[in-house]
Amino acid sequence: MTKQQNTQISRNKLLGVAGVGWMFDAMDVGILSFIIAALKLEWGLNPSQMGWIGSINSIGMAVGALVFGVFADKVGRKKVFMWTLILFSVASGLSAFTTTLTLFLILRFFVGMGLGGELPVASTLVSESVETKERGRVVVLLESFWAGGWLLAAIISYFVIPATFWPIEGWRVALILTALPAFYAIYIRMKLPDSPQFTAKAEAKKRSVMQNIAEVWSKPYARSTFMLWVLWFAVVFSYYGMFLWLPSVMVGKGFDLISSFKYVLIMTLAQLPGYFTAAWFIEKLGRKFVLVTYLIGTAASAFVFGNAESVTILLISGMLLSFFNLGAWGALYAYTPEQYPSIIRGTGTGMAAAVGRVGGIFGPLLVGALMTKGYEIGSIFAIFCVAILIGVSAVLFLGKETKQLELD
Repeated sequence: MTKQQNTQISRNKLLGVAGVGWMFDAMDVGILSFIIAALKLEWGLNPSQMGWIGSINSIGMAVGALVFGVFADKVGRKKVFMWTLILFSVASGLSAFTTTLTLFLILRFFVGMGLGGELPVASTLVSESVETKERGRVVVLLESFWAGGWLLAAIISYFVIPATFWPIEGWRVALILTALPAFYAIYIRMKLPDSPQFTAKAEAKKRSVMQNIAEVWSKPYARSTFMLWVLWFAVVFSYYGMFLWLPSVMVGKGFDLISSFKYVLIMTLAQLPGYFTAAWFIEKLGRKFVLVTYLIGTAASAFVFGNAESVTILLISGMLLSFFNLGAWGALYAYTPEQYPSIIRGTGTGMAAAVGRVGGIFGPLLVGALMTKGYEIGSIFAIFCVAILIGVSAVLFLGKETKQLELD
């Protein structure tokens, strides 16, 4: 077997192991959007309370991205990847047995911590473990597992949440299923190698956390850091504001809950070609091209979706929204770790993701607050369109192209 074949096998193994963990994360986030709609009926929640369920998840993700991103530069990417997977799986499973909104919110915070820490650490690990010529494509393909997780979430939600498993409600069964990744963490510890760049940097373990945080804002990286923070905030703010409310928005437009699950499942299928086209373009035309093009497509699709009156327009614009938005997410995770050297890569990536999660806190809350005041969903989605275009501007004017850039 040639060296190139061995390299390809190692790359595919890493992509598969990390990708399945990523898929479980997506399954949890996807199921949450359907559970919010189900809890509205089960617990009689108002829009503000529904918004808090999504936002408390993002508060946890902000804390987790920062804390675990910093730890990834101290103890390694692999250990943190495992810890975060266990944390979110156990907390998600326990949330199935709650009977009050308060306890449910507390556990969703810990679920969010695990999710927020795992995603940037996994993308950093993969970025540092594959060859330069295919680094961007492989990270986008890693992101494509997110679509698989959403598909699982949509299928589970369609068949499980509306059903009754006496004496357990369907939404509780769905949450129990999300706890299964905890067992997968054992496999990860045995099979997944750590980043070769991290293991080669013995001095990384000697540096303090504050040193790493300060260096992210030092002169060589300040412009990239500012650009990433604006971009992450805009993308996460709009994503969680829109996607966590998709089933509920469709119910508000006159569809019953089961029909809404079915339409969201169809929309979710459009995520896969979004990822695969982004993976192809990112090594051909660059990171900036993919981010700008796909984010503009996201803004246009969101505007049409928010103002759609017919099933056909709603479905087509929803599919385009999934296609462009998730393709942009793939490019974002490929682009972010490339802005920093390995010694602060986990910290820089985690801090950018944490700022983004702050946007994820306000997005769902904004929708809930404005819907309570009687605003039309089209007007609300227009706000997300503007936020996305601000992120596009940050990439255009402040971002540097990192295609084929050798990582330190």
